[in-house]
Amino acid sequence: MSLINTEIKPFKATAYHAGKFIDLTEEQFKGTWSVLMFYPADFTFVCPTELEDLADFQPEFEKLGVKVYGVSTDSHFAHKAWHDTSDAIKKVNYPLIGDPTGALARNFQVMIEEEGMALRGTFVINPEGQIKIMEVHDNGIGRDASELMRKVKAAQYVASHPGEVCPAKWTEGAETLTPSLDLVGKI
Repeated sequence: MSLINTEIKPFKATAYHAGKFIDLTEEQFKGTWSVLMFYPADFTFVCPTELEDLADFQPEFEKLGVKVYGVSTDSHFAHKAWHDTSDAIKKVNYPLIGDPTGALARNFQVMIEEEGMALRGTFVINPEGQIKIMEVHDNGIGRDASELMRKVKAAQYVASHPGEVCPAKWTEGAETLTPSLDLVGKI
């Protein structure tokens, strides 16, 4: 069963954010758009490049009213240690959620049970707490925050313009489509 359009399941977790440990639940995801980016592990190779890339785009996400979160099965203590020692992770100003039991990774169907780590999963959650975008990668394939930004803008556009859809490679300001019988066979 796909997670698209389902509501995120209840959870409790601790994150490292802005020099502090903070408690989070699914309630923090309601009332605003959110990006939840799962990655395999702290102190690895591809992960810091992705988190740094996402940190570079964080101000743009904030302008769109989008909160960004990173998640791995490491503890919030490991997140702090990584933040304190990695130049790339020092740039991260969004919460890094610890999921040492794997409960959150299982809720989002990205847990690799035999490794105790998550796949690279990206989820965009609307203000109602529903998953609108999900993308899961093999752990050897890094993600691109600029493409995620394009998808978030498309999701927000579709949410605020009922009856319209965004075609492939849609960018902000480009034409959309209004599905109708008149369009059948004309695209």
